[in-house]
Amino acid sequence: MGVGKRSAAEFFGTFWLVFGGCGSAVLAAAFPSLGIGFAGVALAFGLTVLTMAFAIGHISGCHLNPAVSVGLVVGKRFPASELLPYVVAQVAGAIVAAGVLYVIASGKAGFDLAGGFASNGYGEHSPGGYSLIACLVAEIVLTMFFLFVIMGATDSRAPKGFAPIAIGLCLTLIHLVGIPVTNTSVNPARSTGPALFVGGLALSQLWLFWVAPLIGGALGGGIYNVLFGE
Repeated sequence: MGVGKRSAAEFFGTFWLVFGGCGSAVLAAAFPSLGIGFAGVALAFGLTVLTMAFAIGHISGCHLNPAVSVGLVVGKRFPASELLPYVVAQVAGAIVAAGVLYVIASGKAGFDLAGGFASNGYGEHSPGGYSLIACLVAEIVLTMFFLFVIMGATDSRAPKGFAPIAIGLCLTLIHLVGIPVTNTSVNPARSTGPALFVGGLALSQLWLFWVAPLIGGALGGGIYNVLFGE
């Protein structure tokens, strides 16, 4: 299948990740008396990846994340020549998803983008007030282990058919750890969509949520390939 169709699959997959994951945070996390909370949002992000891995994993590999694509290039699982179309599709899917989510969320009286709109941040924009250094380290380490799990779960020597479950649960765990720190990115596309709508501080801090996940992704893919590559 051509890279165009595979990139289209990445667009729809990343749309689902941002719409489902960020949508759960914006619409359901603090819903009066029955909000799903951090645990619910973490599970929602994991479920978006798990469901899309089964839906498009056989088409595009279900990266849904520029850091994953970069990590797989470094880990020699994905050709560098196809990196740009994948990243463009992922970012476009995230932006469109954020736009659709904005239309829905703004349909409720009292909605205000100042609430964060599931954007990521550090310092005063961190949910728990964590410093720049703390957020940088958290995003690098969490993304590194995400790639490590992806590389291992999709290894030809691994049990067949279980990779989406392992990867989805890994992303759930990552969010359980990272939401209080940065609102959890580990995905530059996921961070870009909401930040474009929030603007201001969210947009000015977006650089960290490109730099840290890309470093972490490259480390995870590279370390797995060097130590355990086939």
